[in-house]
Amino acid sequence: MQKSTKQLTLAERDQKVVWHPFTQMKTAGPSIPIVRGKGTLLYDEAGNEYIDAIASWWMNSHGHSHPHIAARMNKQALTLEHVIFANFTHEPAVELAERLLEKLPENQARVFYSDNGSTSVEVGLKMCFQYWHNLGKQKTRIIAFEGAYHGDTFGAMSVGGRSAFSAPFAPFLFDVEFIPAPTPGLEAESLRQLTEKVADGNVAGFVFEPLVQGAAGMKMQKPEALEALVKVCKENHVLCIADEVMVGFGRTGKFFATDHIAYPPDIFCLSKGLTGGTVALGATTCSNEVFQAFYSDDKMKTLFHGHSCTANPLSCAAALASMDIFDKSETWDNIRRITTQHSAYGRKIQDHPLVENLRQCGVILAFDLRNSGETSYFNKQRDKIWNFFISRHVILRPLGNTIYVLPPYCITDGELQRVYKVIDELLNDLNGDL
Repeated sequence: MQKSTKQLTLAERDQKVVWHPFTQMKTAGPSIPIVRGKGTLLYDEAGNEYIDAIASWWMNSHGHSHPHIAARMNKQALTLEHVIFANFTHEPAVELAERLLEKLPENQARVFYSDNGSTSVEVGLKMCFQYWHNLGKQKTRIIAFEGAYHGDTFGAMSVGGRSAFSAPFAPFLFDVEFIPAPTPGLEAESLRQLTEKVADGNVAGFVFEPLVQGAAGMKMQKPEALEALVKVCKENHVLCIADEVMVGFGRTGKFFATDHIAYPPDIFCLSKGLTGGTVALGATTCSNEVFQAFYSDDKMKTLFHGHSCTANPLSCAAALASMDIFDKSETWDNIRRITTQHSAYGRKIQDHPLVENLRQCGVILAFDLRNSGETSYFNKQRDKIWNFFISRHVILRPLGNTIYVLPPYCITDGELQRVYKVIDELLNDLNGDL
């Protein structure tokens, strides 16, 4: 006799009706049924507790079910849940734009809202291409980093590194000129290639993940190496698009990753930590110079882009609550505390025979497993490593052979030590196979 829906577990019901992201549904096991969260912790339907050591795909800044964010969203829901954002506006959207511009470099002048990180990049690319079009200049080439990840919509995929993830869509992606990211040892070559490519004056924009390439395996750049590239772009009239979706909002130790360099980008793409990771919201900001190319009596110079949920008041309310929390000194004390503890743990494991390329940027700590075979996302040990961590109730989702820790800022010292302990156990147990 078949179980009724009411008799099935949440995981069993999920397997019947849901299609999960980045998941081969035939070979994947049952999903873990999470029923609530508090702080750094998530709880499944059996009452098991998990430490969210990757901030739920790098989104969660202040902890799950944060009472201040929940309260502000609840108040907003009882006031105004949504209104079309063409020809209308509302207080949360205006206030959020004001507060974002206070945190961004002085050259940033306008905020354009969308739905998520990928769409914030789409908007940034459209701004870039149409900027030159509106000025009557045929500049259509884009430069990006090898191994980049900017999202899964078609424009974002186009400026991302070509891989198995984008292979089925390769015929539909526009051409992009890729250069190596200026990771240690590649700074000079990255700068050389960029300088050569922009020399003819036909490059429209340079899009990049500042300081840390997340999906590529937490590959990191020194600020001075990135700064040199942005300087060349500024000198050659190339628009710089900073994808701060992952690295923004404190992840690198400063509010934005590009706060570490002297030359401000022309366009910023924001999401994830924008709402503290609570709900979906994207924002693309631009300089007044970019905005003025669209500001015209000619309606054909309009930026023709929009979303039904553009500037959703509930999302904006969540973002405003997150901004409130970022204004507290305690938040930045926590960021510094995590950074310090990561550094200490890094020193402890740096000489371990299985640890190589140990690296850190702010609250992001990463290293590669030595002798683990293929280094790609499809590394043969990846699933075993994931199962090792999750069986110990710590959420650490490896990127190929890269293990990283990127927690919410509210993580306690005790929780951090539990995360480090599980990594120690992995290193001690890893002897060619798990």
